[in-house]
Amino acid sequence: MKNQILILLAGFFATQIQAQTLTTIVPDSNDSRVITTGVPFTLIAPDARAASMGDMGVATSVDVFSQQWNSSKYAFSEVKQGIGVSYTPYLSKLVNDIFLGNITYFNRLNEQSSFAASFKYFSLGDIELVQDEFSQALVERPNELTFDVSYSLKLSEQFAMSVAMRYLRSDLKINAVDPDTKAASTFGADISGYYQSEEEAYNSFNGRTRLGFAIQNIGPKFKYDEGGQENFQPTTLRLGGGFDFILDDYNKISVTAEVTKLLVPTPPVTGSLIEYEEVNGEEGYQEGEDTRVSVVPNYIIEGKDPNVGFFKGMFQSFGDAPGGFSEEIKEFTWALGAEYKYQDSFAFRAGYFNEAEDKGARKFFAIGAGFTYNVIGIDLSYLFSASKVQSPLENTLRFSLTFNIGSGAYTEY
Repeated sequence: MKNQILILLAGFFATQIQAQTLTTIVPDSNDSRVITTGVPFTLIAPDARAASMGDMGVATSVDVFSQQWNSSKYAFSEVKQGIGVSYTPYLSKLVNDIFLGNITYFNRLNEQSSFAASFKYFSLGDIELVQDEFSQALVERPNELTFDVSYSLKLSEQFAMSVAMRYLRSDLKINAVDPDTKAASTFGADISGYYQSEEEAYNSFNGRTRLGFAIQNIGPKFKYDEGGQENFQPTTLRLGGGFDFILDDYNKISVTAEVTKLLVPTPPVTGSLIEYEEVNGEEGYQEGEDTRVSVVPNYIIEGKDPNVGFFKGMFQSFGDAPGGFSEEIKEFTWALGAEYKYQDSFAFRAGYFNEAEDKGARKFFAIGAGFTYNVIGIDLSYLFSASKVQSPLENTLRFSLTFNIGSGAYTEY
């Protein structure tokens, strides 16, 4: 009996050795940790005031372009309604026909609520296609756009919330190459809140606290073509706070800080999983073969699978970085901005924006000014890159024009 058991065990181990499998993981050479999304143009600051303060707006004081950052601020507007138009040249050092345009309208309906709508258009310029020297050039104009509406409501004297709905359309295909191509489209939503304290008296000045949050572009993934991969929208979390130093009836200095994070899964560290399996003598293999090799591409070495739904991806984005907590912190960008106003007729602004080196390396200083006469306001901003990676908006002058209708219709505190 013992001899039979020994024979069985010997046969078992011989089979295990014969069928032994060895694995090797070869990491991919591309170890980029930059998070990419669809319609990235929605992350470009469309108005000069926000751009001059370091691309921030979730907790700054209300203005016409609050729709782009935190639409709940409209509930605190002292102006009945307003219209804003802005123009941002893009890659202005190389071309002159790529730009971002925006038009915004808001109306404070009553003491408690407001409505706003905006249209944003990103033109990638004219692309000429020439088949040969005898053919007439075909001109294509790829573009992207968004249209959104919002409604904000005061929940108390000092706090308001808002919901915005957005339609996004991306038409980047070249019809001359593929006449059956269609523009990609999807929809998204924003949820935001804004707190503005009463004006409080200090020793030598009065002050006011501002706090804001926003979760923007919450919506389903989309494809640029039928056979392509699904792309996340640039779902973004914004948190900010600021304080107004009201020196007297004519002079006010505002300082604001803001942090943002893309609520999109981090790309994992991937590689090729190579399996070497001993198959000598197995059925189906020719005599002399002793090893079977199989390759599993895109094998996740570190991190989590990013192929999840947009809602799960929002929560997963807080804990899926391959580098752990230290890498998650790097995915937050931050900005500091300041604004000086004189008699609400002149403003000077400055700001700084920072992003981690291995997450995009956007770092820049910005300055700007604003002028208001009667109901018309003009804002300008200029960007100086502070990164080794050149910004497409470097040395770019942006313009915004606003019309405030019904100034003084409401008084806050």
